[in-house]
Amino acid sequence: MPRRLIAHLDMDAFYASVELLRYPQLRGLPVVIGGGGKAPEPGPDGELQFARLRGYAGRGVVATATYEARVLGVHSAMGMMKAAALAPEAVRLPADFDRYRHYSRLFKAAVAEVAPCIEDRGIDEIYIDLSEVPGAQDERPADPLAGARNLAAILQARVREATRLSCSIGVAPNKLLAKLCSEMDKPGGITGITHDDLAARIWPLPVRRLNGIGPKSGERLRALGIATLGELAAADPDWLVERFGKSYGRWLHAAAHGRDERPVVTYSEPKSVSRETTFERDLHPRRDREELGAIFTRLCVRLAEDLARKGYVGRTVGLKLRYDDFRTVTRDVTLERPVADAAAIRHAAGQCLKRVPLERRLRLLGVRVGTLSRPGEPQPDAPAAPEPHTLPLFGELP
Repeated sequence: MPRRLIAHLDMDAFYASVELLRYPQLRGLPVVIGGGGKAPEPGPDGELQFARLRGYAGRGVVATATYEARVLGVHSAMGMMKAAALAPEAVRLPADFDRYRHYSRLFKAAVAEVAPCIEDRGIDEIYIDLSEVPGAQDERPADPLAGARNLAAILQARVREATRLSCSIGVAPNKLLAKLCSEMDKPGGITGITHDDLAARIWPLPVRRLNGIGPKSGERLRALGIATLGELAAADPDWLVERFGKSYGRWLHAAAHGRDERPVVTYSEPKSVSRETTFERDLHPRRDREELGAIFTRLCVRLAEDLARKGYVGRTVGLKLRYDDFRTVTRDVTLERPVADAAAIRHAAGQCLKRVPLERRLRLLGVRVGTLSRPGEPQPDAPAAPEPHTLPLFGELP
């Protein structure tokens, strides 16, 4: 039985790196992706005019940032206004998710040519089971992971050849440790550890470095006197269960000792496909009816494109709204036949829209298609449709 060798590949500052391929003149500068807005346009002299973070006003969040911006304190999921206070002269670019998905497909295809056992974890990261890839089990007296490191270097080269982008790779006996390793030597790093390295390499790290320990759990652990993974590993498991519950307490103890038996899952059917957007300003369902109608239509068109690319149709169409007081409501309808085209999705989502109150301004609008199947598959009977609401709504626009 071969040793278990799992790699986690994480693209380096993925969105920002893709944008730098398009705008190489921004290399070496702090660049922040997010917050909406328009793509750069040529100025009077023909040179592209790039927006800066200074003076940004809105509710956008940072999707990612170059490492030069990260040095200034900017990080993913930070509010754009806070980022503007930290790095006012940073260049601001709108996100282009179609372009990012294109490069995502390219790097995953390049990896699959060498190591086909892949678990897709999102647009910029994957797990790879290297256990049975030729050469992965090669060892040297001073480096039991020599073969796996060599494969990781080959994967990095393939990714760069296919995309001109860099990635970082962690290699370990399981997914938990592999993900931890991939973050240790960014950008462009290859880091490998075995269980023998836990005491020296893993236990000195803060507990928050472990995927699965969030801000609240990290704060609770620190309040209990546990700041490092080594201190967590030394804690009595019954003591952890008493304070964090049976399931999470046991997981904390096992994770701190580097134990993780989860397999690399190569394929799973999605349950739904969705698109949503948060508005730069709150929009009123009636006073901003035209603008909301255009956004609504655009979401449905993009959702239809996603379904076509993935090869699905769906019978359940859902709507998601978030009001200006942060309350979120969802509605859905199950259709007699599955749909995938934008007009049918918009019509069904419009029916959902008639069933929600629309007196308050809106922060977010989303559309979802679920109960997915492949075209031509037999379908069960559909339930009766719900009664519609009667208010005049922007969803009734043609």
